[in-house]
Amino acid sequence: MEYAVITFTEQGDKIADKLALSFNIDLYSKKKQSDFNFKEVSKKVMESYSAIIFISSTGIAVRAIAPHIKSKDMDPAVLVIDNSCNYVISLLSGHLGGANEFTLEVSKCLMAQPIITTATDNLGITAPDMVAKDNGLIIEDLKKAKDIAALLVEGKRVGFFDEKGIVQTPAGYSSNLDDISGLLYVGSRESINGHLQGHIVPTLKLIRSDIVLGIGCRKDFSSEKMQQTVLRVLKEYNIDNRAIKSVSTVEVKKDEVAIKELVDYLKCQLKIFTTEEIRPIQHKFEGSDFVEKTIGVRAVSEPCVELSGARIISSKMKLEGMTLCIGQV
Repeated sequence: MEYAVITFTEQGDKIADKLALSFNIDLYSKKKQSDFNFKEVSKKVMESYSAIIFISSTGIAVRAIAPHIKSKDMDPAVLVIDNSCNYVISLLSGHLGGANEFTLEVSKCLMAQPIITTATDNLGITAPDMVAKDNGLIIEDLKKAKDIAALLVEGKRVGFFDEKGIVQTPAGYSSNLDDISGLLYVGSRESINGHLQGHIVPTLKLIRSDIVLGIGCRKDFSSEKMQQTVLRVLKEYNIDNRAIKSVSTVEVKKDEVAIKELVDYLKCQLKIFTTEEIRPIQHKFEGSDFVEKTIGVRAVSEPCVELSGARIISSKMKLEGMTLCIGQV
């Protein structure tokens, strides 16, 4: 990974040289580059790098990044190192952008003092967005994440529940859901009402992408109809559409517009399996003579789910010109 380092003084350049011994950096130096333009450099690094280090005052760094800040799930990590190399400051995107962790790395490299101001870190509490980042989960709503973090910082009791029991209860949370003021929930359900009876409290859902859809369809199937059908079925099964890990189908359908557009809509992977891969396991599932005559195998949706390494949680659904099977990794 390449990091951008921006310097304004000769002393800053010397610090950058030390950083270059441990990190892969691109240096933007006012002293070394005759065409250095503060505004242009600021815009470029904010758009092009996942981490940026300013060797300057915090004021300069703030003025540089302010016009380009978008949101905490999109902004790069931004650090500031003072010209005396006494402090390394985590300035922006401490959690999702990794600025806090990077600050600790850089401070160790330079033997400087790390400055991290996020309240949860200083209290020894795992922020909700870090639970998501560390476990590959999708944050349902950034505002809700802020609300749950605020409850933790205030010392309120926040419950934690993982529907699969995979993620251990993070620091600062309670696995006992009695008398909680908030809840951090991990799973793939669209709605958790009824699954945690009696816990109507501010709740943040961290979505696990573990659902696989196996799909077969007639040639030139309607994209709109496929999307509407899939969303309806997901709702019936109480599955959040952001939990879809992949859509799988047979190779002959890899260029089907409806399937490709569904994948784009769900922002998931497309997995393609050959008839040679499907044929040895097709006997496990209900098949069709017509499908076999058309594409060479008797079934598509269910075998593709199994080949994706998922456990089938729905039988094959025949849905007016398409078949759908749901699996969970």
